[in-house]
Amino acid sequence: MEEALTPATLKGLKEDFTSQPAYRLAQNAVTRASIDDVALDREIVNSTAHTFSTTLDDWKVTDQETSGRCWLFAGLNLLRVSTMKTLALKEFEFSQNYAMFWDKMERANYVLEAFIATRDRDVDDRTVAYLLDSLLDDGGQWNMFVALVRKHGLVPKEVMPETQSSSNTRRMNAVLRTLLRRGAKSVRDAGRHGLEPARAEKDQVLRAMYRILCIHLGSPPDRFLWQWTDKDRAFHREGFMTPMEFAAKYIEIPLDDYVCLVHDPRPSSPIGRTFTVEYLGNVVGAPPVKYLNVEMTVMKEIAARVLRAGEPVWFGSDVGKMISNDYGLWDAHLYDLPALYDASFDLVKSDRLLYRDTAMTHAMLFTGVDIVDEMPRRWRVENSWGADKGRDGFYAMNDSWFDEYVFEIAARRDSLPESLQRAVDLDPIVLPAWDPMGALAGGALSRR
Repeated sequence: MEEALTPATLKGLKEDFTSQPAYRLAQNAVTRASIDDVALDREIVNSTAHTFSTTLDDWKVTDQETSGRCWLFAGLNLLRVSTMKTLALKEFEFSQNYAMFWDKMERANYVLEAFIATRDRDVDDRTVAYLLDSLLDDGGQWNMFVALVRKHGLVPKEVMPETQSSSNTRRMNAVLRTLLRRGAKSVRDAGRHGLEPARAEKDQVLRAMYRILCIHLGSPPDRFLWQWTDKDRAFHREGFMTPMEFAAKYIEIPLDDYVCLVHDPRPSSPIGRTFTVEYLGNVVGAPPVKYLNVEMTVMKEIAARVLRAGEPVWFGSDVGKMISNDYGLWDAHLYDLPALYDASFDLVKSDRLLYRDTAMTHAMLFTGVDIVDEMPRRWRVENSWGADKGRDGFYAMNDSWFDEYVFEIAARRDSLPESLQRAVDLDPIVLPAWDPMGALAGGALSRR
């Protein structure tokens, strides 16, 4: 083929298409139906049962609506399991709105401090440009979730319920981004005269940030009266509690014992090493987001063992690939795109990361696993897209999909082999702010 698209080249492309009956048949199908309907592998659908040798959930799913709060929902969904048992409740939710309020507030402070730290760089410096572009997204990471709970506690959902803006964050986020970009300019300008003027400007921006968040999300409570009626109709009154007191009493999972395990197969990412991503975080002064890179077999073994012991598992994945909401399943080969298009889509996982074809986009919970001959073949997933997606909000994930599109789980440190427990304490390799391992804190997917 020549450098430019010449008439002869275009004529050859057309002849190539029209000469193949299979291409014309595919055109007829896809112009009348969705690609997913045409390319769906019916054999995979028929062979994927929604039954599991271990199933933990007997509760309803939550709904993040039109927001990217999956990491918060998944974290709170993990915590609520033991809380429901303690309170003798069939259903219970922590306030996702409360957690998001403090994430937005803390992240505003975090990013303004980043702009102060980079005030001597040009505004088109790649890191500064990335910070300006990714301001105050809804996404986040496990360590960021833990930092919020440790600093601000939690409240029941009825104490700070959803609002229009918490369930649909687009317009609010647009306002906040404009405010913070103006704030970035003001703190950088003031920073030329020292830290004190820069932080004085930051204070003004944060005052406006708090005010806007209260208008959109409501005011977070300092204390509240906690009382409830359990599933046996017995009434309980705890009295007035602060969010920190509520979290201390009703969170039974040792959050500080958890570490993030990732599977990053890129050649530049050695197994058994820890990583962090520059400027990935929300609470200034909290422990950094830190990953330990492990083999996929290790991640699966730990996830399955934790599930069989009775505890769900928080995980991050590239949710939009090879998914069917109608059938509630994931499989690495769910759609036969090579057969439909007569084209190759065979990038391996490491190359998909390098060439930006995959990244963590969504966090959920594993609530079950199907083990055959001591090997997992299927995983049960609690999503946060409401009960009208999947099977009442739950999905079946074939193990092939885990291999290709699951990147991260949160696990207790003592669940790791001793060699990996020691590796957790290694100083992390610092990845640049735009590395795909930080993607979950950026463009996390909203309800599909």
